Amino acid sequence: MKIGEIDLGPQPVMLAPMEDVTDGSFRLLCKESGADMVYTEFVSADALIRNIAATTRKLAIRDAERPVAIQIYGREADVMVEAARIVEEARPDFIDINFGCPVKKVAGKGAGAGMLRDVPKMLAITKAVVDAVKIPVTVKTRLGWDHDSRIIVTLAEQLQDCGIRALTVHGRTRAQMYNGSADWEMIARVKENPRLRIPLIGNGDIGSRRQVEEAFGRYGVDGVMVGRASIGAPWIFRELKGLEPLSVHGRFDMLRRQILESVERIDPIRGILHIRRHLAVTPLFKGIPDFKQTRIKILQTPDLDELMGLIDMVWKTYYQQ
Repeated sequence: MKIGEIDLGPQPVMLAPMEDVTDGSFRLLCKESGADMVYTEFVSADALIRNIAATTRKLAIRDAERPVAIQIYGREADVMVEAARIVEEARPDFIDINFGCPVKKVAGKGAGAGMLRDVPKMLAITKAVVDAVKIPVTVKTRLGWDHDSRIIVTLAEQLQDCGIRALTVHGRTRAQMYNGSADWEMIARVKENPRLRIPLIGNGDIGSRRQVEEAFGRYGVDGVMVGRASIGAPWIFRELKGLEPLSVHGRFDMLRRQILESVERIDPIRGILHIRRHLAVTPLFKGIPDFKQTRIKILQTPDLDELMGLIDMVWKTYYQQ
């Protein structure tokens, strides 16, 4: 599969953009574990052109992550164009436009999946961004706003006509948020359109090698994007790619590295707060009997030494037997 001139190889598996998750450290861990491509956190176009420090920091990428896309979102064409030009100077391999985020603070203001209610404006923004930059532009979106407006088959063709070089479709509507099951049959309908020439990347509920194989074999997508299944488990890309799984010892080492890099990148207090999203869902802590009180301590301690001690205790008590 190629996006522009960059060849991602056959059946690529990619890390989805996720706010407060896909920071540089996490992207690199996923890349080292087999992810063929990674995406940054969402970047607000409005905040970017106002030079908000927390937003501009999201543009920092390293060569070891490549190929990497920076994803932007907004609701006005002129703002999105200016933001895209700023992003281009950060030298990502692609710019991705977020037309899929369903959360109220984004979609409710007309950005992200909110654009599914104003397709002409969505297309105008897409065309303006494509024309404004020299690097490939891609789009990530959903099936439609709700069940009665699943417009993705027609929309995919319209976005292609705007000049995008690849399309990612999350198999839910905005109304579904992250509930229910992703509709891969609908994603397949997009791919079956003979007029669609750009690569199609499928997204939604991918968490096993079997599901990856089904996405390519049964639904015919060109690439697969993985989101929530990677949180707290960046090593999952080894399994999704059919590589030898990382040992439990290696997984604990990777979790420790996540914690330390989060603290180093931010600071001891906020770095620990940031990593709790991963600690809360990591499969390393699932299924352990009588673990509730230990879990509470792990998710509440503000002290790095105590947190690392608790992680070591879990490893020695429950896994080194």
